[in-house]
Amino acid sequence: DDDLRLTGGHELTETTATTKPVDGADASDDEAPAVEDAVDDDDHATIRRWVRARLKEWEATLEKRTDAAKRGPQGRVETRTYKQTKDYVRPLVKLCKRRSLDLSMRTSLTEIVGHCDAGEFVKANNAYILIAIGNAAWPIGVTSVGIHTRVGRERVEQKNVAHVMNDECARKYLTSMKRLMKVAQDSRDDVAPSKKVL
Repeated sequence: DDDLRLTGGHELTETTATTKPVDGADASDDEAPAVEDAVDDDDHATIRRWVRARLKEWEATLEKRTDAAKRGPQGRVETRTYKQTKDYVRPLVKLCKRRSLDLSMRTSLTEIVGHCDAGEFVKANNAYILIAIGNAAWPIGVTSVGIHTRVGRERVEQKNVAHVMNDECARKYLTSMKRLMKVAQDSRDDVAPSKKVL
């Protein structure tokens, strides 16, 4: 029943054999999750393909520059930014490959990718801002003046703000997504200026 195997690091792992239902006994139970997983897999694949395509597009744009432009100070900064973006977005690509991206992050990134492909860069930027900053209450000024606690006080306390930018890895790949959105925008000459972000 159980099979023990050595992995590449010579660790002992336990693998179990899975059995499939015979004669379609539980076929109706397995169909609903399969459809949902197909949609999830499609979202992961869409994000991953879009990121890889924008990176290749950016790399091709950098390669088209003259040698003088590549060696100049601005050229070196652009090359460094590209390499940094490629490194920062790698965890996102891996999460999409493993299909383990968080549902809220996946839906937001799918929305951003869809808007960018449609040429709606203002809407893509709004979706990016919504995921990066969110709708959380932000305390402005002095939050506790008197001896009485205000009703909305517990909504603005730092411990109650769950935020995606608090995670260093997510912050890096979201910043990279913003850079890739800019690359996608710069490559689209067919989009009206009113649909682009400055």
